[in-house]
Amino acid sequence: MTRRYEAGPPARSGTDANQRYSRATMTNRRHVAVLVLPGVLPLELGAATQIFAMDPHYELAVCGDTDTGLVPGCGFAITVAAGLEALDDAGTVIIPGYDDIDATPSAELLAALRAAHARGARLVSICTAAFALAAAGLLDGRPATTHWRHAEQLRQRYPHVDVLPNQLYVDDGDILTSAGVTAGIDLCLHLIRTDLGAAAANAHARDLVAPPRRRGGQAQFIEQFRPEASGVELAPLREWMLDNLAKPLTVDHLAERARMSRRTLIRRFHEETGAPPMTWLTDARIDRARELLEATTVPIEQIGRLTGLGAPASLRAAFHRHLGTSPQEYRTLFRHKDEMADA
Repeated sequence: MTRRYEAGPPARSGTDANQRYSRATMTNRRHVAVLVLPGVLPLELGAATQIFAMDPHYELAVCGDTDTGLVPGCGFAITVAAGLEALDDAGTVIIPGYDDIDATPSAELLAALRAAHARGARLVSICTAAFALAAAGLLDGRPATTHWRHAEQLRQRYPHVDVLPNQLYVDDGDILTSAGVTAGIDLCLHLIRTDLGAAAANAHARDLVAPPRRRGGQAQFIEQFRPEASGVELAPLREWMLDNLAKPLTVDHLAERARMSRRTLIRRFHEETGAPPMTWLTDARIDRARELLEATTVPIEQIGRLTGLGAPASLRAAFHRHLGTSPQEYRTLFRHKDEMADA
């Protein structure tokens, strides 16, 4: 089941966590430092700086440990106005995503992030900047998200992070993480709503021509839910499953078809896909339902039957669990490409 994290104190127990949250509430969170890493993604940098620079309630500094130089593929360079000392007075540190997630941020930058967090600053990552927070050890044992394309890499590289790949953003109190650029805008508006109230956030949303509120628990619209397989032994079975989604399949049916015991099938399926067979099957059914909603006019009442997700009520429940929205809302957002082209 998808977990949802919203505004408020961290859901933690113990003296250290309570002291950290107390320090955070005393910190002036309206002193915002946007921390620019090499290879910064310009849309995310622009969104974060514009949103807080246009609000007189915030004091903004753009900083980094070095000038970033040329932005990859963009033909321009970025020069920061301040060094890492700008983090000393920041109550909120926002880190836009950056291009090379395999590059480890400098030791000085990681130390500055740890020190800011220890002082009670609120740390915010957009997209791949979650890798910088994880490299600093600040996400260990905590829920976090990033762009869905990089979620599995974040999980593998930092196994102590509770990666939630479907979330638009995750608010864990003093550390907040988001997916790509539009989710970063959602998170920035969420910060303003937390600091200044709904009216202020709505005013910013109108200026940006953006939705006033998309809750963090609403899912990223990832390319596909079912995980890619790393093994081939059960590939024929998975292809058969994709061709027979509408059938009432069970583990016993699948084991019989694969000519394996139930236990062996479950073990080998998990080894090849990272998921149990019925979980993989449900994800595949959701993927197929999304395809039908995006590219066809098949009535929603029939999609559950065609995909094996069941009656319309079951289809709606599955979509809310996986995507945080309804099939009708999903179709409205992702209607047929020809219709989009004609609009």
